[in-house]
Amino acid sequence: MLVDGGSSIDILFRHGLPALKLTPAQLKPYDAQFWGILPGQSSVPLGQITLPVQFGTPDHFLTEFVNFVVADFDGTYHAILGRPSLTKFMPVPHYSYLVLKMATEKGVLTVRGNVYTAYTCEE
Repeated sequence: MLVDGGSSIDILFRHGLPALKLTPAQLKPYDAQFWGILPGQSSVPLGQITLPVQFGTPDHFLTEFVNFVVADFDGTYHAILGRPSLTKFMPVPHYSYLVLKMATEKGVLTVRGNVYTAYTCEE
């Protein structure tokens, strides 16, 4: 999953549907197009779906429901969390260190990315 503070929508790529045991029939209509993923082209989504997104462990976690626009193409990642999700989770991102910190009832939750995994996904 990519956290992109510049994205104005939360995107789930179509190859993520089977992994989540979802079908296109479960999607709600989404009539708007979006730009910025495919250079110079607009994208017509398959639809939208609201899913729970959880960060953390069973002992210390934060869960919010995120409305994903389902892209009709595949990307490097399974999903992109944009500004709508960042507004819900209210994390403090440290992009240089691939770290998100967010407040929970049990204190600060730290989510760390992995540079090697991110690089491998891009390749």
